[in-house]
Amino acid sequence: MSQPAKKLSIGKRGGESTSTFRLRVENGGLATRRVEVVRRRQWNARMVRALNVLVAAIGLLLLAPLMAVVAILVKTSSTGPVLYTQTRVGLDRRRGRASAAEVSRRSKDFGGRLFRIYKFRTMRQESDDAPQVWASATDPRITRIGAILRKYRLDELPQLWNVLLGDMNIVGPRPEQPEIFQDLRAKVNAYQKRQRVLPGITGLAQVSHHYDQCIDDVRQKVRYDLEYIHRRSLGEDLRIMARTIPVMVGKKGSL
Repeated sequence: MSQPAKKLSIGKRGGESTSTFRLRVENGGLATRRVEVVRRRQWNARMVRALNVLVAAIGLLLLAPLMAVVAILVKTSSTGPVLYTQTRVGLDRRRGRASAAEVSRRSKDFGGRLFRIYKFRTMRQESDDAPQVWASATDPRITRIGAILRKYRLDELPQLWNVLLGDMNIVGPRPEQPEIFQDLRAKVNAYQKRQRVLPGITGLAQVSHHYDQCIDDVRQKVRYDLEYIHRRSLGEDLRIMARTIPVMVGKKGSL
C-alpha cells in the first residue's frame, strides 16, 4: 500500500510557519520596491540637474552680449562694483533632523550650505555690516538703472554662473539670506523643507505669486515650493522655465 506524497515546502526554513514565510516574502518585495523608488528618484534628480546645467551654459553663451551691456550701464551709472554678492542658504544634504553630533560640530545651524550668490548690483553700495532686510520695489537704495534691471529681472542673470558652480538650479525655491532664513524658519511651518533641493533662479512660487509683502505671502510661496518638490521632474522644470519668460516680459510674479 503506497503512502501519501508529502507536501514540499519550497523556500521555507525549517520550523517556519506559513504566515511567517509570507511576511518575510512580502517584506522582501517591499524592500525591493523601495530600492526601485530610490533609484528612480536618483535618476530623476540627475536628469533634472543635467537639464538645468545645460540651460545655464547655453544661457550664458547667448546672453553674454546683453550681460556685457548691463555691466557697462551698472558701472557708469553709479559708484560701486558691477556685481553684487551676498550669502544665501542653499541645499541641506542632511536626511531628517540633525543629530546631536552634527549640531555640536556647528557653531550655528544655518539650515543648509551657505554660498555666495551673484547679481548685477541694483542698489547703492552699503557697508558689509548693514542689517539683512527684505528689499521692496520702492526701496530708496535702488538706483535708476537698478530699477529697470529689477523690473525685467535682468539683475538675476549672473546667477547662471551659480548654476554651473553647483550652488543653484535654474528652477527651485529662491534662496534666502541666513538671518532672514532663521526668522522665517521659526515663523513659517515647513519652511526648512524647501532646502531639500537646490535653490533656483526661478520657480513655481516665483511664477505663481508676487513679491513678498507680508508673512502670509511667504507661507503661500512655501506651499508652492513644497508642491514643486513633490512634482519635480524634467517636464515640470521645462514648464516653469517656459512660464518664466512671460513673467519677465510682463513684469509679473516675483523673480
